[in-house]
Amino acid sequence: MTLKALLIPTRKPAPAQAADAAGLAARASAWRAFLRNPSALAGVLLLMAVALSAVFAGVLFPGDPLDMVAQPLLGPGQDAAFFLGSDSLGRDVAAGLAHGARVSLAVGAAAAGISLGIGVLVGAAAGYFGGWLDDVLVRLTELVQTIPTFLLVIVIVAIGQPSARMIVLAIGAASWPVIARLVRAEFRALREAEFVQAARSQGFGDAWIIFREILPNALPPVVVTSSVLVATAILMESALSFLGMGDPNVVSWGSMIGEGREHLRTAWYLAAAPGVAIILTVLSLNLVGDGINDAFNPRLRGRA
Repeated sequence: MTLKALLIPTRKPAPAQAADAAGLAARASAWRAFLRNPSALAGVLLLMAVALSAVFAGVLFPGDPLDMVAQPLLGPGQDAAFFLGSDSLGRDVAAGLAHGARVSLAVGAAAAGISLGIGVLVGAAAGYFGGWLDDVLVRLTELVQTIPTFLLVIVIVAIGQPSARMIVLAIGAASWPVIARLVRAEFRALREAEFVQAARSQGFGDAWIIFREILPNALPPVVVTSSVLVATAILMESALSFLGMGDPNVVSWGSMIGEGREHLRTAWYLAAAPGVAIILTVLSLNLVGDGINDAFNPRLRGRA
């Protein structure tokens, strides 16, 4: 047998195939349990409503949401064309909510994606290889965790510039240790499993075992944590915009709250409307995350 055949076998070993079949059956059962969870379905529907408003914001509210299009400080219902009112500069509040959903969801998803990518690579390498590499990566993770996440985000954005891209990079670079620690724990628990040993004995390389054997089995808790990361990223972006460190060229829910706080007594809706949007979006993500955890956690399924 050639060296190439040893490193890249043509088919997976029988134990690995059996493990894959069992894993597929377990995942199918978990998804059925997820679809029977009313709280999870409510979270999905709520999140879909927010996502659709973001996707069709340009159709529902064409034009720049930062344009002055109405009389300043119109109350909700005073003008049918601006049913949620207008702010102190005459900008449509409803248009700001819809276009702000784009920014908030994009920042949340992109920042969570960066955190997920860094965390999975660091955690997988540390948990699978162990030894000195594990020690170095664990110390690096602990070093990043010693700095408060939001403070680190503020420092990175202040060093760079307050743009949407910089905010995404800052949140993603500051939030990955949670994923790294979780993935490391999962890899340490699975690296000596029977299906991994079978794949290793058949000559599969480390990269194949990491990404095709262990990682799919470690994904359920990572997916749950990712939903929390998206919600946290949305809150961080809103907090940055509230503090005046958001992208000045786009409208976001945080910037709307920051601008509306000066009119809380006379125009409370300016801060309340984006605040409710943030609450509902974060709530929907938490409901979806809890539903995935309930469905894919074998201990919780056993209790049910």
